[in-house]
Amino acid sequence: MTTESRITHEIEANPVAAELAREGDRWVLTMRRRLGHTPDRVWAMLTVPEQLARWSPFVPDRTLDSVGPATARENPDNEPRPAEVLVLDPPRELVHRYGDDVLRWTLVPEGDGTLLTLHHTLDGSTPGSWIASGWHICFGTLAALEADAQVSRVVGNDAIDYGWEKLRDAYEHLWDQ
Repeated sequence: MTTESRITHEIEANPVAAELAREGDRWVLTMRRRLGHTPDRVWAMLTVPEQLARWSPFVPDRTLDSVGPATARENPDNEPRPAEVLVLDPPRELVHRYGDDVLRWTLVPEGDGTLLTLHHTLDGSTPGSWIASGWHICFGTLAALEADAQVSRVVGNDAIDYGWEKLRDAYEHLWDQ
């Protein structure tokens, strides 16, 4: 299986599933993914810049191992955006800000793996279906990495090649119900 097809397989193997709920004047997107690695291994994938650069659109300038400010970029040539670690409880919970968004990650041991939950509080400028589609692809990449595939991070316009538009439409349909 090619590296690209490994990501596609992981994306397609997981149905569209997320919640979008209003909390005050903001929306919170909640997504879950079961991963085959222990919480300690998943924690490294969430906090170490070199690991995040393999799958996440959020790549900080430092390891997220202490509360406090940071900056982050999607790509090395992008302008840095303000980021900040708000809550840290290794390897169970990480809450950080990226721009005006707040991301809360929780890790729960589940059998020989981990249930990873993301609560992404949106700044309101980008539709939830767009964000969910992007995370769906990122989680597919993370799962492919978990299977030791040598894959590249999928960000920006490259997401179109991995079904981003189809996922966006499916998430829009999910929340229109």
